[in-house]
Amino acid sequence: MNLLRKILFPFAILYGLITSVRNFLFDKGILKSTSFDIPVIAVGNLSVGGTGKTPQIEYLIRLLSNEFKIATLSRGYKRKSEGFVLADENVNAEILGDEPFQFYQKFPNIQVAVDANRTNGIQQLLSQKVKPEVILLDDAYQHRKVKAGFYILLSAYDDLYADDFMLPTGNLRESRSGANRASIVVVTKCPKDLSVEKQEKIRLKLKLKDTQQLFFTFIDYDDVVYGKDKKVVIKEIKAESKLLLAGIAKPKPFFDYLKNETDECLTFPDHHHFSDADLENIKSKANGRKIITTEKDYVRLKDSELVDQLYYLPIKSSFINHQQDFDTAILRYTKKNSEVEA
Repeated sequence: MNLLRKILFPFAILYGLITSVRNFLFDKGILKSTSFDIPVIAVGNLSVGGTGKTPQIEYLIRLLSNEFKIATLSRGYKRKSEGFVLADENVNAEILGDEPFQFYQKFPNIQVAVDANRTNGIQQLLSQKVKPEVILLDDAYQHRKVKAGFYILLSAYDDLYADDFMLPTGNLRESRSGANRASIVVVTKCPKDLSVEKQEKIRLKLKLKDTQQLFFTFIDYDDVVYGKDKKVVIKEIKAESKLLLAGIAKPKPFFDYLKNETDECLTFPDHHHFSDADLENIKSKANGRKIITTEKDYVRLKDSELVDQLYYLPIKSSFINHQQDFDTAILRYTKKNSEVEA
């Protein structure tokens, strides 16, 4: 904890008090939460920063989309539009936000919507001619105005909420006790070989309720990087001199996976909108070499002048163990609360 964060400790206490009072009012029904008659699954975290929400949402889409009509609903962070937007052929990353636009491009058979007001967003989705049968709420753990039927809480392995503190001293958006709302807790970005003994130590540290299930996942990388109408296998791209580019919260694992001693790494803020000057700088630093970026950044850069030398590396969330138990819990909740079953 740096000195400035220590100085701001009184503000962290105040922020924690405010969020705790807010949660208490929602828990007691004094502040209104709206629930819906279809399965609503909320995915989120207690902390700011990257915990792997996007690959977790994509995992749920793959799991559920063969049996159900799926819609994702996100806030659309840093988008240049307002209100409710349902993705169609006229949208781009600036209108939807980068993660929702990634969902839209990757999964053409689902509905993708954005709305900062999640209650309105769900109502708008349910008013469509083709109604979703399951709604996945992206980054909505603190959005208490909607009462989801199932909550998935994510916490990164190297930044567990149990070791953290409230903003601005730490990175928590709300008290650690907020974890009690979770149906499932997923520790993300784990080492692939995390032992059962270490898993058990984390379980004890998190102090979950008996009714809560705990799972461990790691980031799994594709064997290929993809560009416009082209692809290169990872073994070849790792050996090649290139520019690595990332505008995500925690880019180090991405860089570490791909880089060699001749590569240059270029970092931008999370959700960064690339200016013309940025593009010129990137092109200059690449100096004719391939540019490898994240899938989230690619959706913002694919229509730029960089496209001919631009590639992205897809990632996915994979379970260390007990994947079937996770799938069963999700499918059981969804089928039990779905009209499709009836």
